[in-house]
Amino acid sequence: MDRFLTADDLAKTLRQDVREGLTGTPKTLPPKWFYDERGSALFEEITKLEEYYPTRREREILTARAPEIAAITGARTLLELGAGSGEKTRLLLDALSGTLRSYVPVDVSGDFLEEAAAGIAADHPGLTVRTVVADYEQHLHLLPAGERRLIAFLGGTIGNMPPAARIGFLGGLRATMSDGDFLLLGADLVKDTGRLVRAYDDAAGVTAEFNRNVLYVINRELDADFVPDAFQHVAVWNDTDEWIEMRLRSTRDQDIRVGGLDLEVSFAEGEEMRTEISSKFRRERLASELGAAGMELAEFWTDESGDFSLSLAHPAGA
Repeated sequence: MDRFLTADDLAKTLRQDVREGLTGTPKTLPPKWFYDERGSALFEEITKLEEYYPTRREREILTARAPEIAAITGARTLLELGAGSGEKTRLLLDALSGTLRSYVPVDVSGDFLEEAAAGIAADHPGLTVRTVVADYEQHLHLLPAGERRLIAFLGGTIGNMPPAARIGFLGGLRATMSDGDFLLLGADLVKDTGRLVRAYDDAAGVTAEFNRNVLYVINRELDADFVPDAFQHVAVWNDTDEWIEMRLRSTRDQDIRVGGLDLEVSFAEGEEMRTEISSKFRRERLASELGAAGMELAEFWTDESGDFSLSLAHPAGA
């Protein structure tokens, strides 16, 4: 295991993000802090909900296209950013079995990563599995090189970055790529607004609990006194930017103390704090942003319903 991110690094980043977010106007919090053990379990539950289609649709595309991806890329190294449990990755690993020599999963949670990687290594005894604990937004330049890499960034996570940060990230990724490398990028697509909102505001309230989980994290890690039930989950479609916004709306006037930051903040009744954006894409926008980052779109696939996409890109001119 390569470790570029320690518990102290995460704690420092959390303190910085919370201080900046709670003192900004409007208040915001980044979505990466949803995912402690409880938050990860809630998200797994979300992926199984009828309203939440992205996970199923991406798996559908991978099932249909993994052999084609393997044939085009001939990858010897699969590097996965934000690897998580690696469930969908197994479709790629199986398809690439004729050429693949190494799998490099990258994530911020070392314990979770090690457990998932051990399962994959046991099922693929001829494969070298090299885990990397890192924040892929900060540590792209430290990620291991490899022969003919396929870099997978799945799940639509690219949509959680604002456009400027997204293009900067893709540009940083391009800077690490050799001519024989490919990027496999999962991205959700623009569709009916009602379906989009329902995907982030399910009838059972699981997404609402997931959204409020960031307050439990801050309470525990930074000695804060948020009352999560005093915040209402809100999901809205931003038509101008073509993204879903998740927010937490204060249901009353309230004062919050964050002891770990020696910080006090006030929320007015009805005040909203943004916790996530989830951009939705069109093919033209993906091609444009990849081009701005120095990459060229080679293949673009969707599921049968046209809900979700996988893009295969390579360095421009390669």
